[in-house]
Amino acid sequence: MTSISKLLLACSFALASMTLAAGAQAQSTEPAKKSVKKAGKSKAAAKPVETKAPDEDADEPAVTDAAVTDFDCELGNKITIYANTNDEAHIALRWKKRLHRLTRVGTTTGAQRFENRLYGLIWIGIPAKGMLLDSKQNRQLANECRNAEQLKPVAPSATEPTSTKITIQ
Repeated sequence: MTSISKLLLACSFALASMTLAAGAQAQSTEPAKKSVKKAGKSKAAAKPVETKAPDEDADEPAVTDAAVTDFDCELGNKITIYANTNDEAHIALRWKKRLHRLTRVGTTTGAQRFENRLYGLIWIGIPAKGMLLDSKQNRQLANECRNAEQLKPVAPSATEPTSTKITIQ
């Protein structure tokens, strides 16, 4: 069981890093804009490029009539996920007193992956745990996140063989 969890975790990280690498490659292959100089004019100072910063005062997603799941993560971090049964494509995720709307991204591994590209947040949920990643700073925000169901000890199932004593004659 441990090796399967490690395999799923490795696949999740590989998928996340491939996604980040593909995004970086797409940005670096964009054609450069040509600048045209007019004769007779002195060089003017270039205008600074304005980037759109996330709006901190934007309306938070509505979480009424949503199923609430609390996750306890390592280092005392906490995450709350609000899932609406009528909308399987989105979740709301509370991280550090802020509510973010994340959109489902399809995976081939069966892991649940949700992203908010504006803030760079990625939530990956596998059966054993969940993790929150920051794609803009390429780092983990929270790992080993488990809900109440995942924290329960795993009992051996009836179909698993139990150890038996074998005597050889």
